[in-house]
Amino acid sequence: MPHKNTSDQILETARDLLASEGLAAVSFDAIARRLGCTKQAVLYWYPSKHDLLAAMFLPWLEAEAETAIQSVSGTTRRDEAVEAFVRAIAGFHFEDLDRFRMMYLLPQTIKQSVKASHDAALLDKIHPVTDRMYGALADRLDSDAKGVRQEALAIHSAVLGLLLMFGLADSVRDPLKHNASEMVSALIASLRST
Repeated sequence: MPHKNTSDQILETARDLLASEGLAAVSFDAIARRLGCTKQAVLYWYPSKHDLLAAMFLPWLEAEAETAIQSVSGTTRRDEAVEAFVRAIAGFHFEDLDRFRMMYLLPQTIKQSVKASHDAALLDKIHPVTDRMYGALADRLDSDAKGVRQEALAIHSAVLGLLLMFGLADSVRDPLKHNASEMVSALIASLRST
């Protein structure tokens, strides 16, 4: 593998595996097989699943944030911004539930001892991204109210919770009684100002 692009090739292969075969297919062995190299060559660049996940996570988070920021950029009223944000975030993740699982569920399953040495550096990159995303929504909420950034975080969390339920239903092949579009609309209605 050429030295210059090896890291990018590994990430691209991991993303391809995720998209084509799902989360369970993303392994160092599978990546090595696809690239025609040894597992050790992959481990050289990403010594742990946490390292690989972190390298995949940040570009996804940046794409999610950019989607959210763009969605509210043309809005002027609170309810309009909330609706645009919820629809954009839901659409971004419904497009790829395996990516959602890797972003928001898999990190919760990695043991603390494995994560500890990497967390500070990763958080230093994550915080500015989430701050931009929450700030863009908060700017369109009631500017006189205290806690608009917390409200923006709560709105994002509500969308992620809805996605969690659809991801769970999808993974056990037990469809919910209401479709995604109906539930996104119901969430938006519940978040409207009085």
